[in-house]
Amino acid sequence: MIADDLTSKIKDGEWPPGTALPPQKELSTRYGVTLATLRQALKRLEDEGLLSQEPGRGTFVFPRAKYQLTTLHGFADDLRAQGHTVTTEILDQAVGTPPDWAAAALGDRPALRLERVRLVAGRPAVHQMSWVRGTELVTADLSDTSLYAVLVDHGHLVHRASEVVRPGLLAEPVAGLLRRPSGEPVLVSERVTYALDGSALVVDRATMLGSAMEIRTERAASGLSVHWSRPTT
Repeated sequence: MIADDLTSKIKDGEWPPGTALPPQKELSTRYGVTLATLRQALKRLEDEGLLSQEPGRGTFVFPRAKYQLTTLHGFADDLRAQGHTVTTEILDQAVGTPPDWAAAALGDRPALRLERVRLVAGRPAVHQMSWVRGTELVTADLSDTSLYAVLVDHGHLVHRASEVVRPGLLAEPVAGLLRRPSGEPVLVSERVTYALDGSALVVDRATMLGSAMEIRTERAASGLSVHWSRPTT
């Protein structure tokens, strides 16, 4: 089958992440099938999280990253452990006053405003706005180091986190930063990370492209690790 052959090429490394597939007409000729049949195969691999089809640009190898709800690690650490190539673009790292959504946990005292774009296989996948308690990390190099690791190095013990993930629609200016059109479905994560004494250390709001990320969790017979609730209006 076409889909099986394409999957093998991707998983065997013949087409590494970020590779643009040949044009559809060329692929349909190569496999001796109609364009409709080829598009069905491409759609299947896109649904399985191996490809990303971008109107006007083509089809790219873009394995969907798994966002683990059951771990307390930095975002990049989680994805690198899964074999993904992750880089970080820091857009802003400065002292500011937390907005209402962050001040609810951190208070209104000056804090570190950290704005980042996470790239998976060289392509923007996540926009992350973090507010970090205090101002001591304003000059820290956070481009290739886990924020959690830096917090520990500065004597802050990361104990637990509370997180809510909701569906949303991409809007400017984040749409431009992720190089995607406004209105595209996204996942929005809001996380509060707490120190051992129960005080909030970090408040995050991350916008994750639905075409790039999927959520994974584990459930045990002794309890649930994910709780569902009706969204508030």
